[in-house]
Amino acid sequence: MYQFETRIRYSEVDKNGRLTLPGMLNYFQDVCTFQSEDAGVGTLYLRRKGLAWVLNAWQIDILKTPVLCDAVQVATIPYDMKGFLGYRNFCMKDSRTGEVLAVANSIWTMMDLEKQRPCRVPEEIMQAYELSERLDMEYAKRKILLEGEGRKEGNIVVLAHHLDTNRHVNNGQYVQMAMDFLKPDTLVVRMRAEYKKSAVLSDVIVPVVYERKDILGIALNNSKEETFAIIEFHTTTGD
Repeated sequence: MYQFETRIRYSEVDKNGRLTLPGMLNYFQDVCTFQSEDAGVGTLYLRRKGLAWVLNAWQIDILKTPVLCDAVQVATIPYDMKGFLGYRNFCMKDSRTGEVLAVANSIWTMMDLEKQRPCRVPEEIMQAYELSERLDMEYAKRKILLEGEGRKEGNIVVLAHHLDTNRHVNNGQYVQMAMDFLKPDTLVVRMRAEYKKSAVLSDVIVPVVYERKDILGIALNNSKEETFAIIEFHTTTGD
């Protein structure tokens, strides 16, 4: 397990002072980035090797949302690597009480950037991480099924601020785009994301929204109806 301590910042909270979902997702992305950098297999190492970790799927279960100035512990647990896949858990706890606030699971693919296809995780990278037992949590299926007939919403043009160091739309940006379709004062208790195709600068994203009771699904497609990402929110009504 790799972890760091922090406090919830004003720039990360919503109108009610709660940590936003993108804020939580950023903490989870940061902690695994910190671990990789400290292990010597971070972004510069991968760039020199012509490699990149590409996220396949997220599942984040929120048990209790931290609020402004709360002290939290953010941890990541790489628990398996095989073939071209890597598996990671995440956990956020209250630093003072040890209460678990959120848990997460993620699946990653090692990509050869020159060939633009998956490749086996190099032995040097596998040796850089100490694998641990996966968290005791409910593991949803990776594939997200959208039910019913969706409605198309207004197009989103990919701008420079959407991109990460791989020049692709950052994983969290897809979630932020999808959150615009949540009803006001809705609390997300589970978020699932399935990533299929990378959007790049100037791509046009066409959101298609699927609504069910307490579940909102959003397909983020291109103009050819090919899917970049599918985001699913399990919700409840907040104050």
